[in-house]
Amino acid sequence: MQNSTVHPYIPNTVPSVIEEMLAVTGASSIEEFYEDIPQSLRVKGLLNLPEPFLAEAELEEHVTGLLNKNRSTREVISFLGAGVYNHYVPSVVDEVINRSEFLTAYAGEPYEDHGRFQALFEYTSMMGEMLNMDVVNVPTYDGMQATATALAMAGRITGRSKIVVASDVNPDLLSKVTDYVRSHTELVFVPTANGLVDTAALAAAVDSETSAVWIQTPSFHGVLETSGRAIADLAHEFGALLVVGTDPIACGSLTPPADWGADIVCGDIQSLGIHQWFGGGRGGFIAVHDDPKFVMEMPSRLFGLASTSVEGEYGFGDVAWDRTSFALREEGKEWVGTAAALWGIAAGVYLASMGPTGMSDLGNTVLARTAYAQQQLAAIDGVALGDSAAHFREFVLDLSASGKTAAEVVTALRARDIEPGVVIGENNLLVCVTERITTAHIDTLVSALTDFLKEK
Repeated sequence: MQNSTVHPYIPNTVPSVIEEMLAVTGASSIEEFYEDIPQSLRVKGLLNLPEPFLAEAELEEHVTGLLNKNRSTREVISFLGAGVYNHYVPSVVDEVINRSEFLTAYAGEPYEDHGRFQALFEYTSMMGEMLNMDVVNVPTYDGMQATATALAMAGRITGRSKIVVASDVNPDLLSKVTDYVRSHTELVFVPTANGLVDTAALAAAVDSETSAVWIQTPSFHGVLETSGRAIADLAHEFGALLVVGTDPIACGSLTPPADWGADIVCGDIQSLGIHQWFGGGRGGFIAVHDDPKFVMEMPSRLFGLASTSVEGEYGFGDVAWDRTSFALREEGKEWVGTAAALWGIAAGVYLASMGPTGMSDLGNTVLARTAYAQQQLAAIDGVALGDSAAHFREFVLDLSASGKTAAEVVTALRARDIEPGVVIGENNLLVCVTERITTAHIDTLVSALTDFLKEK
């Protein structure tokens, strides 16, 4: 039986309209229509909403009260990561992206664009230089969608339908990828060994049906993969592609995946000059070599230089437009829609202000402070590291021998204005160290955790 309540501000709640829509879709009920949505994601019962407000002032007070429950990472010492990172944002980034020609520009065309196309061209150029790749897209919604699209591209290029997942992947990212490719692709998982890709197990899993080997470096646990060339060679031996998810902020001090054989590199740009903002501004990048076989499978926008009707004059605009869903509509290979263009401009300003030397110094600083934090925390009685691999920015603390759970640690240290990390298991805590975390901050965490673990 359908809900008979008609909501004045929610469309399509008239019972007759609902019945008509179900008939068109072939579903017998709303429950059947939404059967693909896991029960864990559905709201059971009524929403916890207050009584209707009769004045705007009352509504504003209520919403302000809700927002004031948030605590920003400026108010605490934050070791939170797991996909959104507290890197420093130079003031010039906010100054530029708050300019009206950027902040309010939804799409933009050459005849009314005021620098947006050039700004995005500069962003993709700097990304390509840092990643050592030739072609980089205008940002997609986020790194999750970029990764899912990169894997779908691999399937189209190879004509195959199996992806071997060889790294520890962020569960949120894996959920998005699985949902995106499940209708046409099988995901096969190879467990890691000491946080790294188990190359022997990977060799047993890759075959002539594999479209791509997918690895993340840094992985969800912050592990830096050390067998990249061997993994690439193994994938290529079977005619598969190597898709590497990475955080571009690490490429200032580490060898980019393209240099050891990656065919497609993808990820999120939130760490490049974009604030956390209780979830972060997100934008996804996909990078490939200058090979039409790869470029023409990229569904998102590409900006480049193009000649104009004036001899010797050039402008900035879309490249290979006819491959996109904007041009092909329902015949497009994928539908991408709105790009996260503003964040691409932010990342471009960030990269330009940092420069190669700044990015190298930043990467080395994060590597050094990550190692320092690991060393100091692992020296606490009852605390151990999750693995012995090299890490960038994040690592797992194993609290099994401490007598305290990860959730208990978070609750206790939060009361001391310290966010010690993200709980990823009963006894495991994912700790994140960026350049904003000083050695003094790390020492404070060590002292607080030591004191708490000593309590009975």
